Amino acid sequence: RYTDDVEFSCEDAGRTNIDYLCRMVESAINAGATTVNIPDTVGYTGPRQVGALCARMERLCAGRPFIIHLHDTRGMGVANAAAALDNGARVIDASLGGLGGCPFAPGATGNVVFEDVVFLAESMGFATGIDLGKLKVARAIAEEAMPGEEFHGALHRAGPPKNATWQAVGAA
Repeated sequence: RYTDDVEFSCEDAGRTNIDYLCRMVESAINAGATTVNIPDTVGYTGPRQVGALCARMERLCAGRPFIIHLHDTRGMGVANAAAALDNGARVIDASLGGLGGCPFAPGATGNVVFEDVVFLAESMGFATGIDLGKLKVARAIAEEAMPGEEFHGALHRAGPPKNATWQAVGAA
């Protein structure tokens, strides 16, 4: 098993044509790929492009999983995740507190915030099975272990809404 990474935004070239990407993915699948990972490594892509690509990926992959890897460089990470979920993506690559980034892209910030994606998915009716209370504890451990890192996240700042039926015990 292997994963093929295919960029649909690039620091050098900008946006990459979705038809071109789909041809690359089709070639990878024909060569035996069982999972394909499509990254927006520098955060150029918006919800319309993500939605269109994920709809095509769902048809192209025909039941095989595909992964969408999102960054929040330009504040579009959660909107892109919503578009991905609306168009067939079921695996969204994110990171705790938005840690990470792209060393090849000047000014690129971290990945889309995992906690915010969990909140988004649950708000859209997807049961993630993730305990927000335990996720909050994991984030606190990571923040303590990495004092120089910049953590992000709207859910962390605001907390889950009081009426969240999926809110885990202790996740305030």
